[in-house]
Amino acid sequence: MPTAVLTDRERTAVQAYLRLLHTVRAAFDGPPGDGRPAVVPPTVLAEAEQALARAGLAGNEEEFFRLLHHWCPPA
Repeated sequence: MPTAVLTDRERTAVQAYLRLLHTVRAAFDGPPGDGRPAVVPPTVLAEAEQALARAGLAGNEEEFFRLLHHWCPPA
C-alpha cells in the first residue's frame, strides 16, 4: 500500500475536513423529528475552507480526497 506523506498544510486541511465531517454528523444525529434544522457552526466550515486554500487544494477535490483516502483509509 502506498504511503502518503502529507505536508503540514495538507495535514491541516485533512484534519479540518474531518472535524467538519464529525460536526455535520453530530448535527444530524439529533433526536429524530425534533423539527429543528441541522446547524453546522460557520467557523467549522470556514476553518475547512481556509485550510484547503492554504494547502492549494481549493477547487481540486480529486487530489484532496486522494490524500484523505491515503491518510485516513475507510475502515
